Amino acid sequence: MSNRPPKVPFVNLSLQHQPIQSQIAEAIGKIIQEGDFILGQAVAEFETAFSAASGVKYGVGVACGTDAIALGLQACGINPGDEIIIPANTFIATAIAVLEAKAIPILVDCDPETALIDLTAAETAVTSKTKAIIPVHLYGQMVSPGQLLDFAKRHDSIVFEDAAQAHLAEREGYRAGSIGKAAAFSFYPSKNLGSFGDGGMLITNDADIAEKMRTLRNYGAPSKYLHTEIGTNSRLDNLQAAVLNVKLPYLEKWNRDRTEAAQYYNTLLEPLKHKGIVPIANHSSSGHIYHLYVIRVTEKSPINRNTLHEKLARDGIQTGIHYPVPCHLQPAYQNLGNPGDFPRAETLCQQILSLPMYPGLSNTQIEQVVRAIERSLNS
Repeated sequence: MSNRPPKVPFVNLSLQHQPIQSQIAEAIGKIIQEGDFILGQAVAEFETAFSAASGVKYGVGVACGTDAIALGLQACGINPGDEIIIPANTFIATAIAVLEAKAIPILVDCDPETALIDLTAAETAVTSKTKAIIPVHLYGQMVSPGQLLDFAKRHDSIVFEDAAQAHLAEREGYRAGSIGKAAAFSFYPSKNLGSFGDGGMLITNDADIAEKMRTLRNYGAPSKYLHTEIGTNSRLDNLQAAVLNVKLPYLEKWNRDRTEAAQYYNTLLEPLKHKGIVPIANHSSSGHIYHLYVIRVTEKSPINRNTLHEKLARDGIQTGIHYPVPCHLQPAYQNLGNPGDFPRAETLCQQILSLPMYPGLSNTQIEQVVRAIERSLNS
């Protein structure tokens, strides 16, 4: 393969950062000048601003999205041995966080059209030990809030949202993070709202959960040297919060850019459906904020996903696979299930391909991607 730069990169963060580089430098410089590095003013400001933008009262910044789930479950009263329903089709961090909270992840299959958790399958997974369900708002699309709330009411369970890919996503009048007891976000650099390193946040409308989360993230100490909980060190870095404060006001526009790019992809890819190229279904209209734009290379395609992935790479088009192996087939987590247990997730992982998607992706670049797909199918 050539060492030349790709014609269309999978992600190009510089398009976001270059126009606001001076603002970011000023915010970081202020932190350095003041020496306000740990749990400082920038963290408090970002917690307030992001939770408010999500339609929720409280935000608690932590070191990463995984900690936001693990500590958040503890703050919500999840105890060792409690069962938590999660989708088989998710990044492994969702399962890891449940295990870190000493709870038991119970996997269920996904909807093949949306790739989201199948709540009908979740019904059959409920037992007397079920205490919560974690819907993963995958690729930037929320799981139906109405169906989640109905599920929680029927089974007297907590809804704890994994919204790591869904910053300001909307569905049925709800914003991501405002449905359940609490929600976890990640600010990994490639997210729709990304920091310059790791970062995460729990948001909630429950003051007691927020207060317990603040304690758990800081060595279990509500005040210095007084440790009332068995906590850990998981604090959103003040420098990262400063960067996020600068970027947050631009997030809605960046999300709109993604949605417009997705709509253009949809238009250009429509003629390829008969050749087995099927975009993941959008049931959220403009509320889908397209952290990723994912297609399925179905059995109708003349080539499989891996071949398409390789051909596009040779043509200078970078693509990704989110995710190639479901949680229960990962070598370290085979206790979560057996091959064949979640057939839709297992089929999906062989079909999905993430196309370039980021604010600033041009129509010309999208046309290049689709033309390259057409050539790959026809060659």
